[in-house]
Amino acid sequence: MNTLVKEIHQYHFEVCEELQFELQERVSEERQVIIHFSVLATDEEDAARIWKSTFLIDSVTGIRYPMLFAEGISIAPEWTIIPKNRPLHFTLIFKGLPQRCKRFDLLEMIPEPGGFEMRNIHRNTSDVYFVEM
Repeated sequence: MNTLVKEIHQYHFEVCEELQFELQERVSEERQVIIHFSVLATDEEDAARIWKSTFLIDSVTGIRYPMLFAEGISIAPEWTIIPKNRPLHFTLIFKGLPQRCKRFDLLEMIPEPGGFEMRNIHRNTSDVYFVEM
């Protein structure tokens, strides 16, 4: 009869403080930033869309964090009709920001006027934001 012997190894090691900080920052950057929008139509047949070239930009470093996902709104070139007398609700999800980022901009970088632009957004602890336009 064969007996399976399982060895248990316990390792103890220390990680320098600088590396601990870097690892913690990388873990926190894996979080996502979620922005919920509510957009009212300005005209009877209004429509909206979002371009893949939409980013959160760290106000200090200028580093761009890409949009990962959009729910409730079409990706350009398609359009989503905004219902008359009702807001269009949609959500954008972005790559997580580093802990050191305290303010950021949301920019839809497109080759035409009228892109989404929100400047100087103050960071909150939940990284969930609600915007009415």
